Amino acid sequence: MAKSKTTTFHDLPSLFSKYQLEDKGGFITQEFQDFGYRLAVDLQDMSHKSLYIKMAKEVDRSILERALSFVADSQARSKPRLFMWKVNELKKAAKESPHAK
Repeated sequence: MAKSKTTTFHDLPSLFSKYQLEDKGGFITQEFQDFGYRLAVDLQDMSHKSLYIKMAKEVDRSILERALSFVADSQARSKPRLFMWKVNELKKAAKESPHAK
């Protein structure tokens, strides 16, 4: 007969004790705030992170994700500017054909 393996269980705090997050005093409590913050990081535009958080709250998520994907593939000098242009273009396209996304 094969010998069965014994599994040891650890309590939750001990599992995460080796991972320490850097607390910078921010108050991100909502998912849209996290997404907006990640937009600012990806676009390397931390000085306007509140703008991206506001956009994450008010603009359709698919538009923001498509614009970010467009910018990520580019070699633009100003990624934030290209991102804002693409968001406006996608908003116009969505307004013209409300059934197509």
